[in-house]
Amino acid sequence: MNDEIQLYDKFVDSSPQGSLFHKSWWLEAVTQNNYQILSIKRNEEILAAWPLTFKKIAGLNLIMPPPLLPRQGIMFVPSQKIKYSEKLSDEMSLMSELLELLPKHTWFYQRFSAEFTNWLPLCWAHFKQTTNYTYVIEDLSDLNRVWEDVRYSTKRKINHALKNGIKVVTDLSLDKFLDLNELTFKRQKLTLPYSREYVYRIDEACGKNNARKIFFAVDEAGQIHAAVYIVYNQKAAYYLMGGADPALNTCGAHFLALWEAIKFAGQVSHSFDFEGSMIKNIEPVFRGYGAVQKPYMEITRGNFLIGSAIAAFRNVWKKGGIPSKICNKLLR
Repeated sequence: MNDEIQLYDKFVDSSPQGSLFHKSWWLEAVTQNNYQILSIKRNEEILAAWPLTFKKIAGLNLIMPPPLLPRQGIMFVPSQKIKYSEKLSDEMSLMSELLELLPKHTWFYQRFSAEFTNWLPLCWAHFKQTTNYTYVIEDLSDLNRVWEDVRYSTKRKINHALKNGIKVVTDLSLDKFLDLNELTFKRQKLTLPYSREYVYRIDEACGKNNARKIFFAVDEAGQIHAAVYIVYNQKAAYYLMGGADPALNTCGAHFLALWEAIKFAGQVSHSFDFEGSMIKNIEPVFRGYGAVQKPYMEITRGNFLIGSAIAAFRNVWKKGGIPSKICNKLLR
C-alpha cells in the first residue's frame, strides 16, 4: 500500500463522515480499481476527500455506486473550530474546491453518509437531493439496554425461534449463504443484482481485513432457515445482505440471526446500521430492534432519461428491490 493510500485510509478512520465503505480496499473490491479519490490537502494533511466510482453505459461515463456500496460521499477532517458558523464556512469552502475537481459533464449519483448534513454548495451547483432513511442502534456498549429497547413483538419472534430449537452458527460456507440469498430473490421472481464472483471478491477483501461475519439460523435437523451477512469496523457494523428459505419461514429464525449479529457487533463495533430500509414491509423489522431512524442523502446530477434509469437501479440495489430491464442492463 503506497503512502497516499495509507494517508487516505487514516483520514477515513478519523473523519466523522468516513465509513468502512470509503476505505480504499472496499473501493478496490467493488470496482476492481475503477474509482478515483478527490482530495483537498494542506501541508500534506487531507482536509476533505470524495471517492468516486464509475460505470460506462452506452459510451457515457457515469459516477454511480456498484452493488453493495451503500455509502460514499464527501468526508471532512474533524473540525477544531469552536463556532458553528466557522465550521460550516470551512465545509462550504472545501466542498467548493472539491466541486472544481469533479469531472465535468458526467451523470452523478451517490448515497452520502448520515453524518453529512450540509449539501448547500451541491444545491447551488445544480445537484438534486432526496432524503432517505436508515435505522441505527447508535450505542452497543450495553447490550442489556439494547435488549430493553427491542419491541415486544420482535422479542417474541426471537424467543419463538429459540423454543423451536433454532440455533445460530457462523462456520458455514459463503456458498450456502448465497444459496439462501438467491432464494430470497427467487421468491419474488427476481434475479440477484450481483454475481457470485462479485460477492466472492468482496468477501475475500473482507476476510483479509477481518471485516465480515455470517450468521446462519439452523434447526435441529440441520436445515438452514435464514442467514445474515454483516461487515464491520470499530466505528460501525452494517447489515449488508440477508437471505431466508421461504419454505421454512415460520419460526422467527431471521429475527434470531439478526439479534445474534447485533450481539456480535457489540464486541467489535460502536454501532449497528441496518442499511435501510425504505421498503415498507422491511422497515418495521429494523425499527423493531429499537434502532433510531437516521436520514441520509441521495444526491444526483444529470438529465431526465438517465436519471430515470438510475432511479430504477437505486430501487433494485436495496435489499429486496425489484429489478427491471433497465436495472439488469445497468448491472451487467
